[in-house]
Amino acid sequence: MAHFRLQGSKVLAVDLAGEAVKAKKGSMVAYDGEMTFKKKTGGGEGLRGLVTRRITGEHMAVMEVRGQGTCYFADRAREVNLVALDGEKLFVEASNLLCADEALRTGTTFTGLRGSAQGNGLFTTTVEGTGQAAILSEGTAVVLRVGPQTPLQVDPGAYVAHSGNLTQHFQSGVNFRSFIGEGSGEAFQIRFEGEGLVYVQPYERDTIGGEL
Repeated sequence: MAHFRLQGSKVLAVDLAGEAVKAKKGSMVAYDGEMTFKKKTGGGEGLRGLVTRRITGEHMAVMEVRGQGTCYFADRAREVNLVALDGEKLFVEASNLLCADEALRTGTTFTGLRGSAQGNGLFTTTVEGTGQAAILSEGTAVVLRVGPQTPLQVDPGAYVAHSGNLTQHFQSGVNFRSFIGEGSGEAFQIRFEGEGLVYVQPYERDTIGGEL
């Protein structure tokens, strides 16, 4: 299995010994050894994935990298966060997925109002199986644990990804910014319940939530 490691906080180094990884198209910045690069259809899911992603509007341009040596990936100097999956499913926006082990299955799933409110559409990308993945964030992501007695409220503009047995609820009401006198209108939060992990970045994307 490919070995993922960080080269600093903004570059992912993947050591390959004949294996392959699926990476964001155009994210390779350097490599040593012998590598081949191949464009993958439908986010690496083939023709069926291509059709599904066109229907859902969840775009994911992927290349397969295979070889012997080390390949380095980065994307617009964003922070890289490693995620180890052991049979779990990771939910992440396609734009935040940098690289995944070839053994991991990718797909799309319905997110409903949460995704729409974030401005990302009604669907998001899933990564499932056993292996490593690397996700991107604006600033170093904070990993927050959700337990049966400890639900979590998240600003949708700061949400990056989540994994585990979690349910999400759209929760309208007071926005975090309202506490310091910023923002207007009725905003919302995402409430996570169950058991799992939520990745939050120290940066808020512009969303339509503040105007709902």
